[in-house]
Amino acid sequence: MIRHELGKGAYTLYDEHWLGSDQADDLMSCLLREMEWSQRPIFVFGKPLMQPRLIAWAGEIPYKYSGQTLPSAPVPDVLGTLMTRLSELCETPFNHVLLNRYRDGRDSMGYHADNEPELGKNPTIAAISLGISRKFALAPKGKKTTRARKTFSLSHGSLLVMGGTIQHRWRHAVPKMASVQEERINLTFRFLRGPPGWRGDGQRKRSVAKPSES
Repeated sequence: MIRHELGKGAYTLYDEHWLGSDQADDLMSCLLREMEWSQRPIFVFGKPLMQPRLIAWAGEIPYKYSGQTLPSAPVPDVLGTLMTRLSELCETPFNHVLLNRYRDGRDSMGYHADNEPELGKNPTIAAISLGISRKFALAPKGKKTTRARKTFSLSHGSLLVMGGTIQHRWRHAVPKMASVQEERINLTFRFLRGPPGWRGDGQRKRSVAKPSES
């Protein structure tokens, strides 16, 4: 895997061919066929906004982001196998996977950070890409200049790991690409340390919705 240091403890790891072509093809076909896909609203500054993509998920603990809560859902065997493999690779006991389905280049994801308190401090997040290659953009927080932005092209079967302080110091996005006509699925594996409102003290507290996406 190729490691990219982003400074101040933030980094990414990237393996362009983590899954073989045939394995990636089979996985994508299985997910398109067997997962329950839906388009759900998020809440930005208290107002509902439909996500410009489809999502599915699986995990033993509910996951809340941008004002919506994804209830617990059984982890299919095909995702459980990947979760176990990635947990060993990343030395992180992943227990939740969020799937984003980009139907074409009009579907996108805005800049955000995966910094919900349930993820704990400096979470490790592993993302598998399937389908057409799409740009993945990183931008440092607090800087308006585009010169500091970094862009990856995430290919079919690739693995991107975000680690260290990246969720505190950087935001990431999948921008629109009008020329793209094919689909892409992104699987993001997370370790949820507790249910929505978890703060590390064993108690559930009221959480405040933030205008972000995951």
